Amino acid sequence: MGKKSTNKRLTKRDIRALLLSFFEENPDRDFGIKTLFQAIHASTHPAKMLTIDVLAELVADDYLTVQEGSIYRYAIRSQVMEGTFQRKRNGRNTFTPDDGGIPILVFERNSRHALDGDRVRVTFLARRPGHAREAEVTEILERKKDTFVGRLQVEKGYGFLITESRSLAVDIFIPKDKLKGGKTGDKAIVKITDWPDEAKSPVGKVVDILGAQGNNDAEMNAILAEFGLPYEYPEKVVAAANELTDGITPEEIARREDFREVTTFTIDPRDAKDFDDALSIRPVGQGLWEVGVHIADVSHYVHEGDIIDKEAERRATSIYLVDRTIPMLPEHLCNGICSLRPNEEKLAYSCIFTLNEKAEIQRWHLAKTVIRSDRRFTYEEAQYILERHGEASEADLALPGEHPATLPKDAPREGDFAQEIITLNRLAKQLRNQRFSKGSIGFDRPEVRFEIDETGHPISTYIKIAKDANKLVEEFMLLANRSVAELIGKVAKGKKPKVFIYRVHDVPDPEKLEGLRAFVAKFGYKLKTEGSKTDVSKSLNHLLDEVHGHEEQSVVEMVALRAMMKAKYTTENIGHYGLMFQHYTHFTSPIRRYPDTLVHRLLARYAEGGRSVMKGKYEDLCEHASAMEQLASNAERASIKYKQVEFMADRLGQEFDGRISGITEFGLYVEVLENGCEGMIPLRDLAGDYYEFDDRNYCLVGRRHHKRYTLGETVRIRVAKANLERKLLDFALVSDDNPVLAPVERPTKKSKHKRRRR
Repeated sequence: MGKKSTNKRLTKRDIRALLLSFFEENPDRDFGIKTLFQAIHASTHPAKMLTIDVLAELVADDYLTVQEGSIYRYAIRSQVMEGTFQRKRNGRNTFTPDDGGIPILVFERNSRHALDGDRVRVTFLARRPGHAREAEVTEILERKKDTFVGRLQVEKGYGFLITESRSLAVDIFIPKDKLKGGKTGDKAIVKITDWPDEAKSPVGKVVDILGAQGNNDAEMNAILAEFGLPYEYPEKVVAAANELTDGITPEEIARREDFREVTTFTIDPRDAKDFDDALSIRPVGQGLWEVGVHIADVSHYVHEGDIIDKEAERRATSIYLVDRTIPMLPEHLCNGICSLRPNEEKLAYSCIFTLNEKAEIQRWHLAKTVIRSDRRFTYEEAQYILERHGEASEADLALPGEHPATLPKDAPREGDFAQEIITLNRLAKQLRNQRFSKGSIGFDRPEVRFEIDETGHPISTYIKIAKDANKLVEEFMLLANRSVAELIGKVAKGKKPKVFIYRVHDVPDPEKLEGLRAFVAKFGYKLKTEGSKTDVSKSLNHLLDEVHGHEEQSVVEMVALRAMMKAKYTTENIGHYGLMFQHYTHFTSPIRRYPDTLVHRLLARYAEGGRSVMKGKYEDLCEHASAMEQLASNAERASIKYKQVEFMADRLGQEFDGRISGITEFGLYVEVLENGCEGMIPLRDLAGDYYEFDDRNYCLVGRRHHKRYTLGETVRIRVAKANLERKLLDFALVSDDNPVLAPVERPTKKSKHKRRRR
């Protein structure tokens, strides 16, 4: 505790010394501003103002950290700490303590060859006046990653792996006997085996040769390997799967509800092979429909702890790259036994709903079933039926492309099961309306897809847009997922629900939501950021409706998405904000998502009166599934980026109209309007001024001439560079006066400008 100063006015130096002394005496506690005033006896208004100034300086100098509500704590709890190391290519690495706090600088000379994500122990170095606090790695406790993907450069008696990894700034040395036959130009996976203290580069061995650089299979497998994802299936697991038969015996059928004679069909993408959901429909009374949501009964074939289950748990999800699917389950299961293929008897786990004409649930139940799909529809085929019969939405009909002529209202139905599809579509639209009336948020962002040739080379692009046929299937999957979650999660008052897996989505980050409000205000739109969750979500939906069709639609949707939290799996049910469901899970895709298989098992266990499972075990499984889902998503984006660069490499020098889709301190990201490919205009290539990044207003502003480049603005670009190895696409800005604006010298009055120029 600082000493009381009664005879003289506290100076800034006094306050700094008192605060530092106080926090050093209490390194493990948090303090509010009023407590700090009392601790150093800052009782006068001037002393309090000085204290606030000093606290801000101590935060800026990394001595203290501040949390929401002006809660301060000592940034350094101990001279020796453990935490996570983050490697940067510029050598200014950082260390983040396990108990949180601001990252601490670790220069390369003090890193002890730690790699990105490693758990390390550090010692803090003596603080130099005017410099950031530094730490030195003293021990590597746990390696997060020791394998890297790159291109081999082979010399006479050794080789190197040249990697573009941001987390490894040096190449990996490979002795000749560890090259595994690799040649210069091969894409390879290399494992670091040693990194002597005095050596600049680590030593490694080749784990696998993926193929020649530029070969499509090699590049796609390299993307998977970069994220630590599997690109091959273990032979033992494939062999175990191949031994399985469908197991549909008379005894098994007798244990199930029989839907083989009920009209049933699947609706999937045209290139799908793993059909994990089907819909059935039949009238069951005046104005009543029985709709069955039938899901492949994967858990009948994949049992907890068996070799197939362990591999599925490890993978957690199927991965969808531009040109291929890396399945969670072996092909014999995902495309064969479990897939709900037409005209084959299949085992399913089904939600059977009785709905009235308003799509209100009259009753429903969960059942193990046996089904036989009558028809396999693609989304395009189902959409054709809807448009042909005048059942498609105006938004769908307004989309570019060919649309069939609409039949007269009294004309007989055309096409297989047309009446069933039309009825399901009408019910789905009412379900959708119910959902949105309760605040469910509608993000229907178009996605860029590629047409590729037999070698995997992209030859054209198209935009994937969710139409009524897609939304039909989506609504019934949402209905099943919500109903199943409610079955377990909703319990009588005073009773505790059994452990279950939920798909949750937290409320938006308030700061980002406020940023969105300020951003859309520049376009003349309003957004409510206070009130109930439903009030805010309805306001957000209103905003999305308002911007639809306007030039700023894409950018407003993008900024709105950034304000949203990521959905994840957990045993703690906090609800799903985006859907505005209090209970939600994933039940409908067990062929491609491991959490769905777990949900099936838990439902079966609890239906038989089984006790609740261990929460900790299932929370660990949830965390793993969420992490693998994120990795798979990252790999998918990387494959799309690779194909974008490959596609635009054939168009070097060509000009396109584009829209600014992102702004950073490094330059402008521009999305080509014609094909959706995104590249960067580097800041160094913007001519005529020195530009500064305004992150609050999503723009770059010229210091001298005040030229602004704003998110959503339309610009004309030329394709300048395409680097496939680094997946980088560079554009040059084209002006009306000058074909390409040339870069200009940056101001050099201040040293920080010189640093930026480098």
